Amino acid sequence: MTPITEVEGRRLALSNLEKVLYPATGFTKGELLHYYATTADVLLPHLRDRPLSFLRYPDGPDGQLFFAKNVPPGTPDWVVTAEVPRAEGPARMVLVQDLASLVWAANLVTEFHTPQWVIEAPGEADRLVFDLDPGAPATVVECCEVALWLRERLAADGIAAYAKTSGSKGLHLLAAVRPASSERVTEYAKGLAVEAEKAMPGLVVHRMTRSLRPGKVFVDWSQNAARKTTAAPYTVRARAEPTVSAPVTWEEVAGCRSAGQLVFLAPDMAPRLREYGDLLEPLLDAGGAGALP
Repeated sequence: MTPITEVEGRRLALSNLEKVLYPATGFTKGELLHYYATTADVLLPHLRDRPLSFLRYPDGPDGQLFFAKNVPPGTPDWVVTAEVPRAEGPARMVLVQDLASLVWAANLVTEFHTPQWVIEAPGEADRLVFDLDPGAPATVVECCEVALWLRERLAADGIAAYAKTSGSKGLHLLAAVRPASSERVTEYAKGLAVEAEKAMPGLVVHRMTRSLRPGKVFVDWSQNAARKTTAAPYTVRARAEPTVSAPVTWEEVAGCRSAGQLVFLAPDMAPRLREYGDLLEPLLDAGGAGALP
């Protein structure tokens, strides 16, 4: 029998709560839903007004993974959706604006991915993102070194950067910027990636070419493109364990000496939130956004 629960006055059918999604740790779908419900206060502001792409993994990370950009079949009529312009024609996408919508979406078993713009201004970026991706044998330790360089470089332009783990092998750097076209933000980010490679040629590569990447950190600037999305803060990832894309302090970045130091699982997040609150909260303050030079 599918349990029906009520969330903020909405009736939701939640399925397969006992199902183990992460065999490595025994983490169940019920635990995943509990994680999202209890993290909603810090997660929702980072999703709000951003049309979401869902990376769905209903049978766990070892099963089939598929990206859903359009509104999934069976979406309740109270979930907010919006028309989004696309090169191939407009599409209707989901906006997760409240707890009920979050629990509904989490029941589909999904990673949440957001663009760097809000629905009122598609293609007008208010976020800048770098995805620092280590090529083995490099790890997040090398990503941290690059992140510290980029943080200083952005600060020189009056832009404050914040870090989170990708929930995979690398690190994401985020900054709030005064709205500018996605093209302009992409161009600026690419320029900084090229600068980083010149400053640290043994450590950084700005091109995606696989053969260039072993032992280096790929500074991926391309996720600033209007059509691209990035794993949202606090989303659980479809990895072997229920790793979270977790905000981290700059002290943790500077002090990182081994890859395991910056791995956070869903159960680790409640104590971190009690200790730090939302480390990415400054991104939500439009008054703190930096202007591109």
